[in-house]
Amino acid sequence: MEKQEMTLTGPWPGPKGLIPEPEINPENANLHTRKYLDEILVEERIIDAGEADIGLTLFGESFSSAIMMPAFSHLDKVGENGRTPMVEYAQAAKNMSLVNWVGMEPDEEYRKIADVGARTIRIIKPFADHSIVQEQIAVAEETGALAVGMDIDHVIGDNGKYDVVDGILMGTISVDGLRKLVDSTPLPFIAKGVLSISDAIKCREAGVKGIVISHHHGRMPFAIPPLMALPEIKKALAGSGMKLFVDCGINTGYDAYKALALGADAVSVGRGILPGLLKKGSSGVEEKVQKMNEELAVLMGYTGVRNLGEMDPTVLWYHGKRMVSSN
Repeated sequence: MEKQEMTLTGPWPGPKGLIPEPEINPENANLHTRKYLDEILVEERIIDAGEADIGLTLFGESFSSAIMMPAFSHLDKVGENGRTPMVEYAQAAKNMSLVNWVGMEPDEEYRKIADVGARTIRIIKPFADHSIVQEQIAVAEETGALAVGMDIDHVIGDNGKYDVVDGILMGTISVDGLRKLVDSTPLPFIAKGVLSISDAIKCREAGVKGIVISHHHGRMPFAIPPLMALPEIKKALAGSGMKLFVDCGINTGYDAYKALALGADAVSVGRGILPGLLKKGSSGVEEKVQKMNEELAVLMGYTGVRNLGEMDPTVLWYHGKRMVSSN
């Protein structure tokens, strides 16, 4: 498997020989994200606690968990013996009643994924040729997508020039351009790759219905962890109705809990599902997410949280101090 074929940039976790080993260097944002997540500790609130409901309501529909599938791309290129990982993880999403996300895929391939029947959000690259974007939005509408959106952070390549993905030139996206995309479709529009208050506010101005707070698995060197940006973004968007999603490093239900407690509406598990997906297909994904669901429910139980609406950031501590004041 050649790493450059994938739009999923950066190191992949997994068994030796199956997925490249991570690069250990200080510019790798994934290392800082993992460290930050692991250093957030949780205060116990056990009196009056009980079993938790981890169910999610999103865009008027109900799902079994606030843990969602990732927006992978091109995984069918690494499928062996006729396997189709893109379809297989969509099948897992359908089986478990989870929100499914799909990244850059040609329309023909996207239709195959959509045919599985999982409630899917299609994320489109910022193509310099905007007609490609409009065509892919139209296919998302036609196939009954839950929502549609754009990787707003997939603009600049490793050489500082506009990126080229699968031979297709990327381009910049302005607030006006984003607003035109929002207005062009009846589907909720999502901006993926927000990592600042500045971009979050611009998304609100453009009428975006949801943002994914993410560094796209370390596209930008030294990027801050998404959970570091989340509280300030949530405060800046208070009252807007904007849905806040988080990805990058969400590998356990404990990670998911920390993001949800800090204000995320839902989270995407990422490359943590890859070993199971590439070895066992849908069942491997289901095993991983089921374990994550259990871990999420455990921490909700230990902190007296009965459902997602009761999440409270004041249970989280970082380096000996409460992350969010109870005042």
